[in-house]
Amino acid sequence: MKSLWSRWNFPAAVLVLASVSIMMAGCGNHSSPGQTAPRAFEGESITLIIANHPWGEAMKPLLPEFEEATGLKVNVQGFFEDQLTQKLTVQFTSGSGTPEVFMYRPLQEGKLFYNNGWLEPLDDYVHRDADYDFADFSKQAVGSATVKGKLTGIPIITEQEVLYYRKDLLKQSGIAVPATIEELVEAARKLNDPANGVYGFVARGQRSPLVTQVSSFLYSEGGDFTQGDRATLNTPEAIRAFTTYGTLLRNYGPPSSITMSWPQASAFFAAGKAALYTDASSIYKNVLDPAQSKLADQIGYAPFPAGSHGSVPYNITSWGLAMHPKAANKEAAWAFIRWATSKEITLKIQQKGNTAARLSVWERPDGTTGFPAELVSVIRKSSQGGVDHDRPTVVSVAEARDTVGEIVHKIMAGEQRIQETADQANQQLQAILDKEAK
Repeated sequence: MKSLWSRWNFPAAVLVLASVSIMMAGCGNHSSPGQTAPRAFEGESITLIIANHPWGEAMKPLLPEFEEATGLKVNVQGFFEDQLTQKLTVQFTSGSGTPEVFMYRPLQEGKLFYNNGWLEPLDDYVHRDADYDFADFSKQAVGSATVKGKLTGIPIITEQEVLYYRKDLLKQSGIAVPATIEELVEAARKLNDPANGVYGFVARGQRSPLVTQVSSFLYSEGGDFTQGDRATLNTPEAIRAFTTYGTLLRNYGPPSSITMSWPQASAFFAAGKAALYTDASSIYKNVLDPAQSKLADQIGYAPFPAGSHGSVPYNITSWGLAMHPKAANKEAAWAFIRWATSKEITLKIQQKGNTAARLSVWERPDGTTGFPAELVSVIRKSSQGGVDHDRPTVVSVAEARDTVGEIVHKIMAGEQRIQETADQANQQLQAILDKEAK
């Protein structure tokens, strides 16, 4: 049987589906020697909705091999992130059975989608055949995609918070790469030189976007957004983390910090205007973008600096691939997901610069050729632990993020009554948790 498919190097799960199809078709009507066997999903089709994201761009050229091998036509629709969420919501609330497969952000929409019955649990699917090797996905990546103990999607893009730094500036000043948060603050102070157009530190400063990046400061100080069903934004650990992040931006960041999300912050750093920058490992291409970067050869990468509880960065799934529970043909939907997230296809997609969730591709030389060697080492180390979320894990994510971000904004503005601000924010987050628990 395998010889019929060998020229496509097709994963075992789809081979099994093909075998079943052939056996069913062959009952009392066996194929003649040399006759081409029928394909598993001949004449069938599914709709795949993807974000306008490098993962999708890397996937599209590979689709013909899947379609040729299975006979399954994959109709692709692409949308920008916010449009994608809106499109999926409209489709699902209308009761439509499409899209059968779609990209989603587990930590942004996962809990909402699952509670609404819009995500098919995949726990049974991933253990159907040993060749899929579900254990190859990092534990934290799987945790990001798990809601109420159920696997809601397969991780396809992961990221960890790392430290980007200017090698030339640190060398000139005789400063070692910061290994602790205290060293990060001290280095930012020494390297801060606005008069010459260089700030000591840059990061996301917009109220909602900053929450994901302050999370690693929070975890490294021993805190979290919640503990069980209790909000914990006003603990000493949380206040210490929020104060460090807000003070770094207030004292050593550009005046425009408060307007920055990752596109603005990464462009600012790429332009050589900041010495230190903490953000997601997955945006390294933006930092190296020739259209923005004047000092690409001087950019270094390091693990997130350690706080009082060590270096504990977020280690998350930022994008996953999910199945619609109302899909008319779930076997066809799973055949595609299984293929798209197999070791073979994951390797090909990572070779295009995407940060994958399978640990094995990071250990292969041909899986990391497009990445800076120093960054590969950092990602490997950062993927060994960390925390599987980078924001409060609630349905009302936007409201919760604004609540957390407001604390840091007050610090950036010079507010001194931080405990009072944190107490108020904690009450607001607790109200969200209590409402969702009903």
